Amino acid sequence: MKKLYEQAVLLLEKLISIRSFSGEENIAADEVEKFLNEHSVSSIRKFNNIWCYNKYFDQNKPTIMLNSHMDTVKPNSQYINDPLEPIIKDGKLYGLGSNDAGGALVSLISTFLYFYEREDLPYNLCITVTAEEENSGSKGIRCILNDLMPISFAIVGEPTNMQLAIAERGSMVLDCVSTGRSGHAAREEGDNAIYKAIKDIQWFSTYKFPIESNRPDPVKMTVTQVNGGLQHNIVPGECAFTVDIRFDHSYNTKEILNTIKNHTFCDTTLRPNVLSPSSIDVLHPVVRTGIAIGRKTYLSPTSSDQGWLQMPSVKLGPGDSARSHTADEYIYLSEISEGIDIYVALLESIFPYLANNPELNLQSFESQHH
Repeated sequence: MKKLYEQAVLLLEKLISIRSFSGEENIAADEVEKFLNEHSVSSIRKFNNIWCYNKYFDQNKPTIMLNSHMDTVKPNSQYINDPLEPIIKDGKLYGLGSNDAGGALVSLISTFLYFYEREDLPYNLCITVTAEEENSGSKGIRCILNDLMPISFAIVGEPTNMQLAIAERGSMVLDCVSTGRSGHAAREEGDNAIYKAIKDIQWFSTYKFPIESNRPDPVKMTVTQVNGGLQHNIVPGECAFTVDIRFDHSYNTKEILNTIKNHTFCDTTLRPNVLSPSSIDVLHPVVRTGIAIGRKTYLSPTSSDQGWLQMPSVKLGPGDSARSHTADEYIYLSEISEGIDIYVALLESIFPYLANNPELNLQSFESQHH
């Protein structure tokens, strides 16, 4: 196991040093292919997505998919370190994508290699290293789902502190435009579009969707971008802003959009590629197995490629979601080691659980999508 951990850290250092923003993962994908081939694993590639199966794949057995993504967001301006320079200091590995989701990615690859040559596996394993997760792109995991062998269950690698996320929110993005009338700033002319936008932005920041008491907010709306004005002496006739929306099963997309349109004055356009919220029954055999080996369950406020999957799945990985997309992102080296250990323990514990509960299988309790 120590060798797998050391190889995982080296691979993650290489991936950090490679620019792999969403849609620009080709060099990172080359590196992952090279790593797998060096370990005598034959891989399949479509665009910048890579997948492969265990050596003794058997079509008569169920298949578990291990998935994580290699793309990153762009670094923000608050970085002190070079985001593309892997730095190990005080037990931490710093670098863009180290936590989201490099730690999970290399831990899952190592777990796949651990089981790769096992002839006694009661299931197959399929590792998928995918692209365009951060921007929900069309050339990410969605484009390969029909190319894979049938999948019974999936583990999606994202930073969860190695706890089981048994539900996650959906995600959608709104482009909003407030329209006024241009005029000279020195005279009482025009209708200031920025002032109009401020009123709607204030609504987005304070409105609460009705929900039962003692439940978390079902919809979280955050204005993340604003753009308005041409120059200092012109009253702006237009102000555009973007809203990031995360939602659970309490409200569907249409209900959310209708609420927004009934309370705001801006024009709204919904971007394509809405991610659906997803959840899995706590009685699912993998969830039960995870609890049995000491994992806790929780509801994740973030979204991932799990939203595209139609088979039962959980989100599980080393690292802390709170570090994602922050300046000087890092992951503890111990988290990678622990991640491999827990992934292996989970997969090794599934078979005896299923053997003792023959009425269950990996497709028990289908995932619920809105």
